Parts: sequence; structure tokens; C-alpha cells
Amino acid sequence: MNNQELLELKKTACKVRSLIIEGVFNAKSGHPGGSLSAADIITYLYFKEMNVNPENPKDPKRDRFVLSKGHCAPALYAALALKGYFSVEEIKSLRHIGAMLQGHPDMKNTPGVDMSSGSLGQGISAACGMALAAKYDGSDYRVYAMLGDGECEEGQVWEASMFASHNALDNLCVIVDFNGLQIDGHVNDVAGLEPIDKKFEGFGFEVIKIDGNDFEQIESSLNKAKTIKGKPTVIIASTVKGKGVSYMENQVGWHGKAPNADEYQTAMKELNEQLKALEA
Repeated sequence: MNNQELLELKKTACKVRSLIIEGVFNAKSGHPGGSLSAADIITYLYFKEMNVNPENPKDPKRDRFVLSKGHCAPALYAALALKGYFSVEEIKSLRHIGAMLQGHPDMKNTPGVDMSSGSLGQGISAACGMALAAKYDGSDYRVYAMLGDGECEEGQVWEASMFASHNALDNLCVIVDFNGLQIDGHVNDVAGLEPIDKKFEGFGFEVIKIDGNDFEQIESSLNKAKTIKGKPTVIIASTVKGKGVSYMENQVGWHGKAPNADEYQTAMKELNEQLKALEA
């Protein structure tokens, strides 16, 4: 990508992060930490990588994205709003009774959501089904599934991985948002996933490891994934939980709680300053 494209992606990611904070604050609940860590990858997917069109959200030829770690829906909603699937104002109604944007993605009621998710492990399974359907149909769309690192403690993740490899789903790209923290603490203290790259290799995946908050590395990994034939690809993306908000970064306590009024003001001030610096 050229410098202007990189700059625009950084600005968009900053806006995504601001909307994450806006949504969770107005909801008085939610999951800001993992939403913020995933913001760069989701931004790149929707604003550079995927073949999607908000004017035709059900286009059968579109690429698919499944947020398997569905509790981080604020990041997905923010990207969809900025992309034009629905009004940015909807973000303020996050998690409210009767609102379109609920705590986990709902494919029936939210334009642009390809799969309802939230029960950990199930999203990647659905993504495998989508990828296999494309093979049966002779379609060339790609399927992207984002997992949380803590989510990879679920056995269903590895059942789906066996399925993906067995069926040579080279149109499937799994992305693990590896921010190192989950609700109960450090991931490696809870279950010890490492060496996660060797585990996925053992299940038949092409493995790519990157800094998931670096757009150039995100781009190179996704470009490489498209060249892999005969097996699925997993991108293990090391990220910073709470990325972009100083007091949330690498703090497990921000896995699943909303900022109060003062914390909200601090977060929005920091993100607005980051955006202004990019626009200068």
C-alpha cells in the first residue's frame, strides 16, 4: 500500500476505536479491551481487503467475515457503520432493549453481519461451512474468521480446524487476535496455548505470525494467505488488548466492563488527539 492508503487506514481505525468506546459507554456494559485490540485487523478487512458492498449486503459473491469472538461486536459494528451499512448513530444504542445492535452479532437483524456468534468456538465452525459451500458452488469468495486467543481453549475450535484441513479449505483464513489476556487473566496462565503456531501446523494449517496492530504486516499476511493452495491459513496476530486507550492497554480488567464518565472523557480525548495528529 502507498503512504496515503496507510494514513487513511490509520485514521479509519482511530474512528473505529472511538465508536467502540462510544458504544460501550452508552451501553454501560460490553467488551472494550478485545474490541480495541482487533480494530486494526477489522479495519483492514472492511476498508481494503474484502469484496463487500453495503448497498448489497447479501450479495452471494461477497467475501464473508465471521467474528467468532462475538463479544467483541463493538469493533465489527463500528467498522460496518463507517462502511455505510447503517447509521453511525446506531452505535449509541448498543445493547439497549429493542436496538439493532445487541451484545453479540445478529445476522437476522444487522446488515453486514454474516453470522450470529458469541458462543465461543462456533464461529469458526460456521466459517468452515461457508468455505466448503463456496467450494461446492464453484464460487471464488473468501471466508475470514476472527478468533480470540482465549477462545482457542475451546475444543470446538480444534474440531473445526480438523474439518478445515481435511476439506482443504484454502479459501478460509482464520485470524487469531492474540492479545494475551482473557477474562480470567493471562491466557498462558489459564490454559497455556503455546506453542499455538505448532498446534495449528499440526492440524494442517499454513501459519503466519504478525504484529496485528501493524497495517503493513496485516496486508502482507493476507496477501500471502491468498497464495496458499490446498490447505487453510491461520494468521496469529499479536495485539495489544485495549490498544489506543492508554489506561486500558494490557489491562485484563478492561476485558468486559464499560468506562465511567471520567474514563470515557479521557479515552475520547486520547483518541481525538490521535486522529488530529494523523490529519495534521
